[in-house]
Amino acid sequence: MGDVVRIGSRASRLARAQVAEWLAPIAERFPGVAFRRETILEGGDRDRVTPTLAEVARTAGGSAFSSNQEAALLDGAVDVVVHSLKDLPTSVAPGTLLLTTPGPREDVRDVLCGSTLAGLRPGARVGTGAPRRVAQLLALRPDLRVEPIRGNVPGRLAKATRGPLDAVVLAAAGLSRLGLTPEVHEVLDPLAFPPSPGQGALGIQVRTGSPAAELLARTGDPEVDACVRAERALLAELHGGCSVPVGAWGRIGDDGLLHLSAAVTSLTGERQVTAVGAGPVDGPEKLGAAVAAELLDQGATAILAEIRRG
Repeated sequence: MGDVVRIGSRASRLARAQVAEWLAPIAERFPGVAFRRETILEGGDRDRVTPTLAEVARTAGGSAFSSNQEAALLDGAVDVVVHSLKDLPTSVAPGTLLLTTPGPREDVRDVLCGSTLAGLRPGARVGTGAPRRVAQLLALRPDLRVEPIRGNVPGRLAKATRGPLDAVVLAAAGLSRLGLTPEVHEVLDPLAFPPSPGQGALGIQVRTGSPAAELLARTGDPEVDACVRAERALLAELHGGCSVPVGAWGRIGDDGLLHLSAAVTSLTGERQVTAVGAGPVDGPEKLGAAVAAELLDQGATAILAEIRRG
């Protein structure tokens, strides 16, 4: 590595914004190190063909958004990869590790852009590429026509502001990082519409035992890290990935405890199971496993099995 740290990320404006967000305090902390950004294209960046929901639901690892970056990291082409944590599988590539999650975490919530939920007419067309959002939308408004979309954040937003869609659902974090505020929108309650595990957080991946891992070992925010570790532990217990309809939200309460709420929803929105739990901040994996067990007891197994069968 020497005095240069090569940072890998995807090519989009959002990926560049995420690198800048992470790098600002890091560069200040390590003034003697030169940081250089490297662009790595992923399958999800090259393929702009909209998949069917069944195809998306069967893809349970999120590799379309991380595998090439992990390969570059393992090959030594880059020293660090900055991910959107919600796009990462719950198990990263052998030989790599995630550093303590940086803070502060961006807004975890989803945003309905182009309309409010109550303002959508019956049969309105709403776009989203995420099965979780499809399922949760239909649970709240079964009359909607939810249509799959792909592409970057500005492109998706344009489909609501210019047509042909009535609204789209996007992450508040992405909108904030790009400085985009839709004229008409509704920020969705994370208790009724729990986000993807890790949403709003960055995942900083390094090679195990590398100079970059040693340099950056004591960076990050332990409280943010505990929240996302609980969410990702829950997802791992459910054997899910970023393409299954599991929502989870971890946060530190006024009581000093780590709180976790979660939901699993069928793709039609007809069935949904929810669970909540709380525990010590130093036991996020235990809390995630406990809340996952409650979801399974309530019937999440049957919902997830049906989705995986397509």
